[in-house]
Amino acid sequence: MYAYDEYDQAIVDQRVAQFRDQVRRRIAGELSEDEFRPLRLQNGLYLQLHAYMLRIAVPYGTLSSAQLRQLGHIARRYDRNYGHFTTRQNIQFNWIKLEEMPDLLADLARVQMHGIQTSGNCIRNITADQYAGAAADEIEDGRVYCEIMRQWSTFHPEFSFLPRKFKIALTGSPNDRAAVRVHDIGLRMHRDAAGEIGFEVMVGGGQGRTPMIAKTIREFLPKEHLLSYLEAILRVYNQFGRRDNLFKARIKILVHEIGVEKMRAAVEDEWQQIKDGPLVLPQATIDAIAAHFAPPDYRPQPADQPEVDLLRRGDAEFALWEKTNLFPHKVPGYAIVNASLKPEGLAPGDATAEQMEIVADLADRYSFSEVRVTHAQNLVLPHVAVKDLPEVWRRLREIGFATPNLGLITDIIACPGLDYCSLANARSIPVAQRLTHRFSDLARVHDIGELQIKISGCINACGHHHVGHIGILGVEKNGEEFYQITLGGSADQDASIGTILGPALSSNAVIDAVDNLIGTYLDIRQGGETFLRTVRRVGVAPFKERLYATA
Repeated sequence: MYAYDEYDQAIVDQRVAQFRDQVRRRIAGELSEDEFRPLRLQNGLYLQLHAYMLRIAVPYGTLSSAQLRQLGHIARRYDRNYGHFTTRQNIQFNWIKLEEMPDLLADLARVQMHGIQTSGNCIRNITADQYAGAAADEIEDGRVYCEIMRQWSTFHPEFSFLPRKFKIALTGSPNDRAAVRVHDIGLRMHRDAAGEIGFEVMVGGGQGRTPMIAKTIREFLPKEHLLSYLEAILRVYNQFGRRDNLFKARIKILVHEIGVEKMRAAVEDEWQQIKDGPLVLPQATIDAIAAHFAPPDYRPQPADQPEVDLLRRGDAEFALWEKTNLFPHKVPGYAIVNASLKPEGLAPGDATAEQMEIVADLADRYSFSEVRVTHAQNLVLPHVAVKDLPEVWRRLREIGFATPNLGLITDIIACPGLDYCSLANARSIPVAQRLTHRFSDLARVHDIGELQIKISGCINACGHHHVGHIGILGVEKNGEEFYQITLGGSADQDASIGTILGPALSSNAVIDAVDNLIGTYLDIRQGGETFLRTVRRVGVAPFKERLYATA
C-alpha cells in the first residue's frame, strides 16, 4: 500500500500543529464557534447531537494493520471504546472531546492518517472496490489511480471551495462493487477494441433529495489523460454549478438541467485546452505509484487442503461461512475473506477497540498486514491462504465477525441516524437491530438469498437507501418517527433508484412491513430468482398491494 513520502508527512504534521493552536484559541475564547467551525470541519470534526464526531479518511478503503491497530487505540483512548465504519470507507468516532483533538490528530499522523477533506465543499475521500488488487475478476488494480487522484485533489486550489461536496469512485472490475453510478464522478476501468485499458467516465450520479444515476460522458479515456479530464469536469462544475441553492448545488443537478450532451460538450471543450499540458500522466509516474501496490509475496499453496476439507464436511457453520463470506482470489490457493460487522442485534459497521486490534493481528499473521474497509460497512482480509481459513474463521467467530450473511438480508447498511446525527429525522440503528432479530434464523436468511437492505435516518441518504433492494428512509411526522419504503434499488453495474411504495409507516409497523415484503417475494419468485430480479420482473404493484392491504 502507499507509504507517505516527506511531503505527505509534512502536510499532516503541519496540520496537527495548526489545529493545536486553533483549538487553544477556541477554548480560550479567542475564536467564536462561527469562526472555529470552518477550521474544525477542515479536519473532519463535526459537532453532533451529543458530542464532537471525528471522521477519519481511509483512502480507497485500504488500511495497514498498524493503522487499524492505531484506530483501536483511538477508540479506547479518545472515544467510548468503539468506532463506526461508514459507507464512504471511512471511520467515525462519535464521542470526541475538543481539548483532546490535537493529541488525537498527532496519533493519527504517526500512522499516516488524518481527517483532511472528509468534510466541506471539496473532493472527498475517493472510494474503490474493496477487493482491488486481489479479485479474480479484476482488470487492473484501481487503487493506483485512486492514489494519483488523492495526491492531485488534496488542497487543490481551484477545487477547495466547490458549490458542494464532491465524490469520486473507481472500479477496476466489470462487477461494480464501488457504486460508481451513484457518484458525482464514476470511473470504470475496461479495455477498448485494441485491448488498451482506460476509463469509462460517468458524471452526475448521487443520492440525497434528488437521487440520480450518473450519465456516461466518455466511453473510453486513456490512462494518461485521467487527471486532465477530471480537471476539465471540475472546472465546468465550478463555473456553472448552482451556488444560490444548497439543494441544487450538486453536479447531478447541473447535468440534469443542461442535459448530458451539453455537459459532454462543455467538458470536452475545456479538456481540449488542457489535455496536452502538465497534467498528462507519464508512464513513469504511474509505474512509481504502482510500485507501492506491488502484489504481496504469495507462496505456492498445495492443491489439497485436508484440514479445510474435513472442517467443511464436519462443521455446517464453517461451510456456510465459507460459501457466503469468501470471494475468489486471483492467485490459486488464496481467498478474500469478508469479516461481517453485522452480528445480530448490534449497530451495523461498529467495531470495538479489541475487535479492531484482533483483526489487525489476523492481518499481520494471515493477510500480509493489509485490511480493507467496504462501503457496505464490513472489513476484508484480502490475501488469506486457503490453509489458514479455519483459524481465521475461528478467531473472527470469537469476536462476532463471522456471521455468514454477506449480501443477505441481515447484512444491513445503516447510517448513525438520530442516535447521533444532528441532521437526522429518525433513528436507523434500532431498525437495523430489530431486523437482524426478526431474521436471525440463518436457514431462512439463506433461503431468502441475496437481498440488500439500506437504511437512512434522513433524506441526505448516508445509508444509501435509494439503492437498496429494500430501502428504508426515516422521516418525522408531528414529532414521531416514520419510515418510507422503496423497492428495486441497486448500486451495482446495473444501477437503479428504488421506487417509493407509498405512505410512510410507523416505527412499530416497519419490521412487519419488511417481513410482509419478504413473504410476497417468496410467494411469487420463480426458480432461483433473487429478490431484485423478482421486483424487476413483476414491478412493485404486488408488493404494494399486499403491504398496504395489511398495514
